[in-house]
Amino acid sequence: MQKLTNKEEEIMHIIWTLEKAFVKDVLAEITDDQPHYNTLSTIIRNLEEKGYVSYHAYGKTHQYYPTISKEAYKKRFMSTAIEHYFNNSYKNVVSFFAKEEKISIAELKEIIALIETKNRDDAKSEKSNTV
Repeated sequence: MQKLTNKEEEIMHIIWTLEKAFVKDVLAEITDDQPHYNTLSTIIRNLEEKGYVSYHAYGKTHQYYPTISKEAYKKRFMSTAIEHYFNNSYKNVVSFFAKEEKISIAELKEIIALIETKNRDDAKSEKSNTV
């Protein structure tokens, strides 16, 4: 799938929220710098060409819906960002946020606890599979 522009990504967030939407429904959700109807229609058609949305036709009107989940997009987006900006290192990601003071010690401890819990659960699951 091709990369989304900032405007396309903004529109995708609206479509994910609405789940199914006509162009007028998406337009109604845009509060700042509302584009012209035809401009928005073109953006949504671009999303279709890129494989992010599809539609049900009702005469000449199309109701659009996402073909990729927000979660799947987020995973792909984050993987690409980590690869390109952090040398494929999650340690570099956490270090970046720590240096920028965007993550607290308490949050880091929560992350460590999540990892430890996951490792314990994986070990238990592995042990029960071998018995």
